[in-house]
Amino acid sequence: MTMLFQSNSIHRTTEIKKNQALTLTVTSLNSEGQGVGRADGFVVFVPDAISGETVRAHIIKAGKNHAVAKLIEVLEPSPDRVTPRCPISSVCGGCTLQHMSYARQLVAKRQIVEDALTRLGGFAGVQVELTLPMTDPWRYRNKGSFPFDGTNLGLYAARSHRLIPIDDCPIQNERVMQIAKRVEPFAGLRHAVARTTEAGETMAVIVTAKTLSKAQEEKLKSSLPDVNSLYHNLNAKDTNVIFGPDFRLLQGKPTLQTQIGGLTFAVGPASFLQVNPKQTETLYAEALRLLAPKAGETVVDIYCGIGTLTLLAAKHAAQVIGIESVAAAVENARQNAILNSITNADFIAGNAEDILPKLVADGLRSDAILLDPPRKGCDPAVLHAIAACRPSRVAYISCNPATLARDLKLLCADGYTPAYVQPVDMFPHTAHIETVALLNFTK
Repeated sequence: MTMLFQSNSIHRTTEIKKNQALTLTVTSLNSEGQGVGRADGFVVFVPDAISGETVRAHIIKAGKNHAVAKLIEVLEPSPDRVTPRCPISSVCGGCTLQHMSYARQLVAKRQIVEDALTRLGGFAGVQVELTLPMTDPWRYRNKGSFPFDGTNLGLYAARSHRLIPIDDCPIQNERVMQIAKRVEPFAGLRHAVARTTEAGETMAVIVTAKTLSKAQEEKLKSSLPDVNSLYHNLNAKDTNVIFGPDFRLLQGKPTLQTQIGGLTFAVGPASFLQVNPKQTETLYAEALRLLAPKAGETVVDIYCGIGTLTLLAAKHAAQVIGIESVAAAVENARQNAILNSITNADFIAGNAEDILPKLVADGLRSDAILLDPPRKGCDPAVLHAIAACRPSRVAYISCNPATLARDLKLLCADGYTPAYVQPVDMFPHTAHIETVALLNFTK
């Protein structure tokens, strides 16, 4: 593909072509952690490059508005460039920032959030705090999902289903990796999923496309005798979704228990929890600090999952209401309330865009709201319903700065003002960033 663009001189054009080599100065990073440079004003994205570097890059894709290039050589390296700990970090698509010092990663992530709020949300004057770091940013993932291609267990390359075989992953808990490698030779394997808790308990879920024979079940159990909870999941569909609907407990107990903020939560094979337990504590503590629920108040937790934040807020408020679209997660949340002897929490199963407007129409008035939506952000109906019930403050937890900026813009059009924005480094060495934003009603 060929792209023509105008340079600063109106009498000159420059042609950007696939397979062309360019020398670029990288001026910033995009939200995926790629270096951003310009060739006579035309934007070129260069993975593995750092802001401030001069690099030689090879164009692998040229479009109408930008090009993507492969890094060939770093001509003037940044003082923050380091040797990645993982030998496949540049190809697996996960740790896109491993070539950058951890201190620089934290600065870059703060800038990613600030850029999104400025460019997409129009919040030029909002102060974004320094990113809250990890003390030790390695081996932090307590859950791993590894596809199998019939020969090797591994991870997919970026934007593809090309499997990259792995022997280890330095951001995964070592116990998770041990379990995954032990089931790698198992015939019929489609995915291996492993989880561990802070107390050292482990769960494994073996996903296959066909029903297991008794002999296969016994082989699985004998290969993982020390796993506290072993499940088989059947998924025969040609889909990107890892799990099918049916889980069968082969060995051990049905759930593990994990501690968050002084409460105990039961975790099943399909339960969603943040995969970094230490930073989960940091993230949730920050959200509750900013929201500051008080005695006598009603708090609504939208997209509540298994009720972690809902139940943590219940310790401070008069009543909490959790809304979640996944029925199994709502049942988990109710059981977690019982497990922690919490009686002032109610949970509703359904889509937030359907449930919240109806609650507001029926007279719900919330003093404070917790929002923790998926990566796509909130449905506009949810945001308008929040504005209609007029909580004095909203704490919005986001894993996507772009949708955070978009949603804050809508809330601010309905009378809210951002008061505090705090990035939290939940996923060191990747471009992903969690952010907590506090909004106050001011109109």
